[in-house]
Amino acid sequence: MENEATETKGLKDEISRFKKKRIQEEACHLFYELGYERATIEAIAAKLEVTKPFIYGYYKNKSQLLYEICQTGILLSLAAFDRIEKSNDSVVGNLRQLVIEVTEIVIQYQKYIVVYEREEKNLEIKEARSIEEQRSLFDHRLAKLLDRGVVSGHFSIKDTGLTAKTISGMVTWVSFWYVPGGKWSALDIVNHILDMAFSLLAVSGPQAGTTKMVTIEGGFG
Repeated sequence: MENEATETKGLKDEISRFKKKRIQEEACHLFYELGYERATIEAIAAKLEVTKPFIYGYYKNKSQLLYEICQTGILLSLAAFDRIEKSNDSVVGNLRQLVIEVTEIVIQYQKYIVVYEREEKNLEIKEARSIEEQRSLFDHRLAKLLDRGVVSGHFSIKDTGLTAKTISGMVTWVSFWYVPGGKWSALDIVNHILDMAFSLLAVSGPQAGTTKMVTIEGGFG
């Protein structure tokens, strides 16, 4: 009986996550196309073919929905950082994988990133500050990774903090110019961002040339 109850709860949680994800996807699309102010809960419900109370069952208001959309990119990026730091790879390998995964996130969640950049002004002050702190944490952790590369002799950087912000900004900006199905594929862009990031670092050692011909597991091609 206990196992059945656990399985039932697990299934309910999975269904709930799926419903929230679908609400987020449609809301993000409308925020992206119409802007936050013009995209109403009624319009989101109509896109999903559900009622307004259905949406309010998962989000107390449109502001909460915007907040969850806006923090998606940075939460996924921090989670990627956590996974990569647990690996036994070198500092160069860790940085390379981080740039790959975060660029993938920016491409996959392009509209989410753009909505955040456009609509940050519509977030509650506390929520906007929370996301900014998470972004600062990412840059701080990236700077620490670069510091380790400098100490190990792999990187030659005058200001690791400024370089971390430069790399973060370069990756984030992809969301504004990437065109799905356009001239450059996602793989082209990942390789280009890798080249640009590593060109800032004066990489040395046997892994310095591994930025070419990236193969992303289960990813682009």
